[in-house]
Amino acid sequence: MSLASMQRDFTAWLVDAPNHVARHLGASAEDGLAVYHHAYRAQLVDCLRDTHEKCAAWLGEDAFQQAALHHIERHPPKSWTLGRYGHDFAASLSTLYPDDREVAELAWLDSTLRQAFDGPDAAPVDLATLPELDWETAILRFVPTLTIGRSLTNSAAIWSAIAQGETPPTAEMLPRAGALLVWRRDLSPHFRSIEAHEQIVLTLALAGRPFGALCGTLVDELGEEAGAAAAAELLRTWLGDGLITEIA
Repeated sequence: MSLASMQRDFTAWLVDAPNHVARHLGASAEDGLAVYHHAYRAQLVDCLRDTHEKCAAWLGEDAFQQAALHHIERHPPKSWTLGRYGHDFAASLSTLYPDDREVAELAWLDSTLRQAFDGPDAAPVDLATLPELDWETAILRFVPTLTIGRSLTNSAAIWSAIAQGETPPTAEMLPRAGALLVWRRDLSPHFRSIEAHEQIVLTLALAGRPFGALCGTLVDELGEEAGAAAAAELLRTWLGDGLITEIA
């Protein structure tokens, strides 16, 4: 038996412990293999629980354990660091809990906040250093940790309640689909819920559309006066949140 074949068999044992592997390696190896099989899965469950703390609290220990094992069997680690493991756990939960959409949203929020914490540094723009700007053509550049995720439930309220040690509200669908905005400022990851119009113009801004085009989109949606006011308010909010690193 080649070394590559032995490695494939050992990897298969770690993931799902097929009986033929133990027979292939010999009965005397079964006890030792069982130790590795348990330790491998336990370490990855702990990794998922550490990253998805609020989701685990919402599901409860038994349900989270089963969901984690389901994910581990289908998605073994591929990165050199366990810090990246579980970035797709929300997708597994979406499959496991199709009628409880807040579960996957909580996992996405947990994971994205962790990624924002580990993400690259970027200082917010200092308006005092900017020259006179032509806002019609101005391009906004954003912090690299900025991420937008779709939200159909009150998962943000559930997450916040769990984080504060309070009884979380009952899960419910939002009247209208919204989104969650995640970023890091200084050393702290942040998130907030955003409405559809902010998601639309922020997506356009991230794609490099000038501020004048963002205003035009809001005017088309809300009317001239309300659209102009909404654009100014969003710009103030983004600057206040430390989202913008440059205005070119």
